[in-house]
Amino acid sequence: MALDPGMRFGRRAVLLAAGGSLVACSRQPEGSEVHLRLATGPAGAVYRRIGGALADHISEQVPGATVTTVPSGASTDNIRMLRAGDVHLGLTSLDALIEADGSAPRGLSAICRLYDSHLHLVVMAGSAIDEFQDLEGRRLSLGAHDSGTEFTALRVLRLGPVTVDRRHLSQAESAAALRDGSIDAMFSLTGVPTPAITELAQRHPIRLIPLDVQAGGLFTAYPGPYAPAMIHATAYAGVPATRTVAVPNVLLARDDLPDDLVYAITDTVFTHTGAITSAGRDDAETLPEAWQINVRTGISTASVPLHPGAAAWFRDRKR
Repeated sequence: MALDPGMRFGRRAVLLAAGGSLVACSRQPEGSEVHLRLATGPAGAVYRRIGGALADHISEQVPGATVTTVPSGASTDNIRMLRAGDVHLGLTSLDALIEADGSAPRGLSAICRLYDSHLHLVVMAGSAIDEFQDLEGRRLSLGAHDSGTEFTALRVLRLGPVTVDRRHLSQAESAAALRDGSIDAMFSLTGVPTPAITELAQRHPIRLIPLDVQAGGLFTAYPGPYAPAMIHATAYAGVPATRTVAVPNVLLARDDLPDDLVYAITDTVFTHTGAITSAGRDDAETLPEAWQINVRTGISTASVPLHPGAAAWFRDRKR
């Protein structure tokens, strides 16, 4: 699909700027499409599914743009790839992005806030773990290396303080290890419901450990990205409502993406939310997290600046 001359961004400008430091993009011949790479997450994670849905709809709705997803460890890994120029777009939790002094990494900006992730602490129904402090000395998956789960889980453990036998498994691997008894508990910072935990709960009784005290600790120690939250009883089969902590997720872009391209991407995210709830053309499941995407909260990215193209779109919406 060729770039539409009527669009706000020109083909040559987009090709030159969108390429960034990506060799593949910088070698695109004149007249070709804009090829963007979007960093998502690991197997069994909402990031993988919602990233795929976003890529599909940006490719369909933004003339000349083709978006390819890049699997990853999730938040911290995605930030690293963005800063290195390996990808143009990426998903991340807000706490993993904001530095200890409240600043955001240079060279990156937000397109929008998407949805909030909830921190899950999952055990099998028959586990002797009844509260957070019972994790002491237990085998605990902190999520994949460089994931938002690992980042937030380490903060929670330090605030505990609790010492555990750390394992680093993806969400799908964590659920399988918990089922098989090779770990005692798993953390998962993700949308609700999340595929790996949903599948586990459908086959085996599980429990969620309350994290309301930990939510308060995070809110006090790291003001900004955290808020107390509830995982409702309808989320997972047989699991009652459980108090926890929520963290916003944002769609990031490299600063060197053209403003008008990012404007068009922002418009697609907010005007095709209903379509994005579909996990994929061949997937009958939906993405309930996508229903959280709305203009009112989309601009709320804390200390992370909006990309100028996204900021322009939000300004135009107010007119």
